[in-house]
Amino acid sequence: MDMRKYSNGPCPIGRALDLVGDAWSMLILRDAGYGLTRFDQFRASLGIAPNILARRLKALTAAGLLEKRQYSEHPPREEYVITPAGSDFLPVLAAMGAWGRKHNGDGCTLSYLQDEHSGAQVAPVVIDAVTGAPIGSRRLKLVTPQAT
Repeated sequence: MDMRKYSNGPCPIGRALDLVGDAWSMLILRDAGYGLTRFDQFRASLGIAPNILARRLKALTAAGLLEKRQYSEHPPREEYVITPAGSDFLPVLAAMGAWGRKHNGDGCTLSYLQDEHSGAQVAPVVIDAVTGAPIGSRRLKLVTPQAT
């Protein structure tokens, strides 16, 4: 697939996929959202090869979804902290997780999100901020504005 066609086009989904369109990147963002910041933490959590992790962290940092910060001078060590743009992607991951639990759970015991204060299981849903209606509950159409 030629992502260049979509990464600069009018489709916001194509543009988003250009930044986070592979599974490793999304799982790294998931873990960053849960508070992981260090290379070894990501590696242990994901079982990912170091060269692949390094490339994904570099790409996510360049895309503005993670920020690299030095946490030790001697020896020099850096960590990766989720940015506001990265945090804005976390509800997308929560919705994907809910969809995966519903449609690909196969009766397995799967992880889920839990509210830290109430202990209740979270049931993510994507809503229209204007009407409050769930997005999946009505038919929508795509509008592509004409370039000027």
